[in-house]
Amino acid sequence: MKTVLDLDRTDRRILNSLQKNGRLANVDLAREVNLTPTPCLERVKRLEKEGFITQYVALLDPVKANAALCAYIEVQLTNTSTETVRIFNKHMLALPEVQECQLVAGGFDYLIKIRVADMQHYQRFLGEKLSSIESISQTHTYVVIEDVKSITALSINV
Repeated sequence: MKTVLDLDRTDRRILNSLQKNGRLANVDLAREVNLTPTPCLERVKRLEKEGFITQYVALLDPVKANAALCAYIEVQLTNTSTETVRIFNKHMLALPEVQECQLVAGGFDYLIKIRVADMQHYQRFLGEKLSSIESISQTHTYVVIEDVKSITALSINV
């Protein structure tokens, strides 16, 4: 499997530029990475085909999207059998409030990130949705007070 370490400097610069602005016109991208438009577009298409670029998205302001409250929830399951994990994963995929869900090693089983409108919405999420999942034995919530750093771009050395 190819990684960014296998890419040349120009491909890495393309990836960095597109992470900053996925709507960058090909002509402008080509200028940024010192290529003419045609080879630049060919490189972008190849990077998409090879799976380096998986999708293009618009990032919304959480306050304007009525999702101002961010919280991280540690989840401990009653057990981590293959079936229990599969069922829990299915529940997480179905919950629109869940932005991220990772199976982790350590003192708990999952770390989930949610975004909701406010504390009342969080209380409903916890009481009506999360607590209805039978395999959960315990949760601990950490409410975000301030986003000190929140980026989506991956660090790629050029």
